[in-house]
Amino acid sequence: EVQLVESGGGLVQPGGSLRLSCAASGFTFSRAGMNWVRQAPGKGLEWVSTINSDGTTTSYGDSVKGRFTTSRVNAKNTLYLQMNGLKPEDTAVYYCRLGGIRGQGTQVTVSS
Repeated sequence: EVQLVESGGGLVQPGGSLRLSCAASGFTFSRAGMNWVRQAPGKGLEWVSTINSDGTTTSYGDSVKGRFTTSRVNAKNTLYLQMNGLKPEDTAVYYCRLGGIRGQGTQVTVSS
């Protein structure tokens, strides 16, 4: 059974940083491209980033490009999202996603 468990969210002031983690199990993580998506209150899912299976290629949504960095450690079956320069509009529940499967999410709130 595929399991994705996100962690690392919290309350942060504008301009601050957070690092999200996603612990993966139940599949061959090292062979899977992974995504981060988010859902702000009252809005639909927004794609944040994608990373290929060996971590050599990444891509980002326009709203986070230059501020967020996704990475992975395949030996630890873990995906990361480093978020810098956070803005109030980054407030959302963040999910890691494998195809159509995502975890329970972790809440990120950016507020002064």
